[in-house]
Amino acid sequence: MSWRPGADVVTARARAAMLDQVRDYFRDAGVLEVCTPVLGGDSVTDPNVESIPCETTAGRAYLQPSPEYFMKRLLAAEYPDIYQVGPAFRDGENGRRHATEFTMLEWYRRGFDLQQIIDDAVTLSRRLITRHSLNGVDDIHYSAAFEQHLDLDPLTATAQDIADAVSADPTLREAIGDDRDAWLDLALATRVASSFPADRLTVLHHFPASQSALARLDPDAPDVAERFELFVGSVEIANGFVELTDADEQRRRFDQDRRKRRSAGQTVPAIDERFLQALESGLPECAGVALGLDRVLMIDEGLDDIRQVQSFASGRQE
Repeated sequence: MSWRPGADVVTARARAAMLDQVRDYFRDAGVLEVCTPVLGGDSVTDPNVESIPCETTAGRAYLQPSPEYFMKRLLAAEYPDIYQVGPAFRDGENGRRHATEFTMLEWYRRGFDLQQIIDDAVTLSRRLITRHSLNGVDDIHYSAAFEQHLDLDPLTATAQDIADAVSADPTLREAIGDDRDAWLDLALATRVASSFPADRLTVLHHFPASQSALARLDPDAPDVAERFELFVGSVEIANGFVELTDADEQRRRFDQDRRKRRSAGQTVPAIDERFLQALESGLPECAGVALGLDRVLMIDEGLDDIRQVQSFASGRQE
């Protein structure tokens, strides 16, 4: 146990310089910086994200795992393109690349299609990553990546097929069961992304519709979503969507999330009705990205533990 900070002064200066680059980039593009609450009355239903509840004199609230819902409410209220830099919180995320509290950059561009928001994320990432050599960008469809590295079609493979492809042991098979999306996530992390070249950016796009989250389905191929992730080597640094604007479809997905959480014995948060009201009022066609600045800083500084780029790690990790 030590009282000393995890990040040294050199790394702190590198973080400050990176934040300057972020603000310069969006200022030049005419994107407005906003500030939304860290503490909100509702949180996400995503089964893969555990929010941190807080008891206040006004009732239960949650440390926000993302500013997404608040930022989309701003867009529905006729804000222009916007971005935000600030803390995000996710319970149970501890490790070399994960922290309970981390710094997230999130931005939204009105009228952008999938390729435009991908280009935006790649351009910014290449501006931020300067000391770590990047020798180009690889672009690969989610299905093609699985076929290339696992000889598997992720759109049609069963949970058993995916478990066999990753040579899962009996204990893991029992733990995950027949949850196809959990198997796809495991296969992506352990077999697919681990094969991405360390000296290049990789754009993985068009995730299965079952993993659409808050992304719109591709109008020309509704079995996939207009969603992408951006990697440096095996490290995911950004997740982006062409945003779903249909309030009825979003409610259906929230209900589906809640059923899945209930079945898994997870807490089941209420649906954020204000967010759905914003969608009903008219969210403009837009695309957005969430980028983990701590991870980007780790990569650029050649560090391998997120605690080395944070002044003090969150919770008991400190």
